[in-house]
Amino acid sequence: MIQKFLGTGTAIVTPFHREGSIDFKSFETLINYQIDNGVNYIVFLGTTGESVTQSPAEQNAVVNFAVEIVDRRVPVVVGIGGNNTQAITDTMQNTSFDGIDAVLSVSPYYNKPQPNGLFYHYKEIASACPVPVIMYNVPGRTGSNIDSDTCLRIAYDVDNVIAVKEASKDLEQCARIIKDKPEGFLVISGSDELTLPFMALGGDGVISVIANAFPGEFSRMVTLCLENRFEEARKLHLDLLDIINVIYAEGSPSGIKAVLARKVLCKNVVRLPLAKVSKALMSHINKLVQESE
Repeated sequence: MIQKFLGTGTAIVTPFHREGSIDFKSFETLINYQIDNGVNYIVFLGTTGESVTQSPAEQNAVVNFAVEIVDRRVPVVVGIGGNNTQAITDTMQNTSFDGIDAVLSVSPYYNKPQPNGLFYHYKEIASACPVPVIMYNVPGRTGSNIDSDTCLRIAYDVDNVIAVKEASKDLEQCARIIKDKPEGFLVISGSDELTLPFMALGGDGVISVIANAFPGEFSRMVTLCLENRFEEARKLHLDLLDIINVIYAEGSPSGIKAVLARKVLCKNVVRLPLAKVSKALMSHINKLVQESE
């Protein structure tokens, strides 16, 4: 099971038409672009996929489309999370998991739960989920941190939680989890810019935003890290570092959608309350993409 989620997973965007509806033609192109360029799995309906601004009907349509287009060529991970534990378990009980290999579940936001609350939250949703669960720790968005002790408690005591996507940007915290985790539990980077040092500590890969636009280069870098070929990996990492940083300058996924538009992979459209990047940043993005070609 864990072999499925080693390496690079793309946190894929959801392309939209200019009037705001889902652009399934561009979506198919982007999915195939990921698979053809060597990513190991794809994550749908995550933060980068703007899941929070999609209706339940749209979310179902995205998942059904993803399963059909991927056609088991790579594992499919679907984001199902939130700050209402019962609502998440209800969603899981009413979801068809045919063609879905795992769930990525973000830690509860806004509520700021205590460590004990986080433990029982993941225990409840893991018991309701028929496929493995990947925890997602992203304090910059949720307002609370799954600290290393809590993460390890869940890793040891909740069988169906197989991994954590760690986006705290705290490499010491990541190292403590890597050091003390149970065998078979994956620790996955959630920060593109820290992926190389994260993997040097013993991490198992990344769920990446930049891989939307540079799947071949980024997945190659991650593969080299898994093979302990860090000198070769370092060059790829440094080559991408400027554009990785710039896609977050005015928020994500606004930045990565600007890059994808420049590469003619989808339109530069995000849903409110997000907004497109500024003209100045777009000009900078165009320059960086041109230099990478």
